[in-house]
Amino acid sequence: MLDQFPRNMFRDRPEAFATDEEALAITKKAIARGFDQMLPPVQRWFLYMPLMHSENLVDQNQCVEVFNFLSKEPDVESGDYAIRHRDVIQRFGRFPHRNRILGRTTTPEEAEFLKQPGSSF
Repeated sequence: MLDQFPRNMFRDRPEAFATDEEALAITKKAIARGFDQMLPPVQRWFLYMPLMHSENLVDQNQCVEVFNFLSKEPDVESGDYAIRHRDVIQRFGRFPHRNRILGRTTTPEEAEFLKQPGSSF
């Protein structure tokens, strides 16, 4: 049945980000109440993803913190993605690869950054 739905049905469309704030609120509540600690590591990894996708530096710093903690678990590959995402927000205050989709003007510095390999995650 799942194969009837298009993959990435909102890819390259603003709707892809429409529920980000709701997901972020759920993540923050779960962490604040300690619910995340009741989950196996792989489920925590997914629970924390809205922090990584946030364009807020406070959220990004929390993301680095929880992923650093999570990386101590056996068999968890969290890599340096949290740090890389945080560094982009720290530098630009947003993810430049979303600019076109969200109708935002790209600055010359962002345009240069987007030419770099891996800049769009």
